[in-house]
Amino acid sequence: MNEEELNISIRKFLKMVGVNSQREIEHAVARAVQEGAISGTETFPARMTLEIAGLGLKTPFDGEIRLEASGPAS
Repeated sequence: MNEEELNISIRKFLKMVGVNSQREIEHAVARAVQEGAISGTETFPARMTLEIAGLGLKTPFDGEIRLEASGPAS
């Protein structure tokens, strides 16, 4: 196994996931605000699951998407 190739491959995958996920979330929020489905001040629970079938890996990651700051900046 080539550790450097593994590391590069993982980083490329995570960058692609990060960039595309952010774009999809931004579009979904803009669409929902435009349609009046949300006001633009909500916080949404979010879950992403990393799955690599060949490794038997299926790991969820939970967080939240906030559309406005929850209080004064520290």
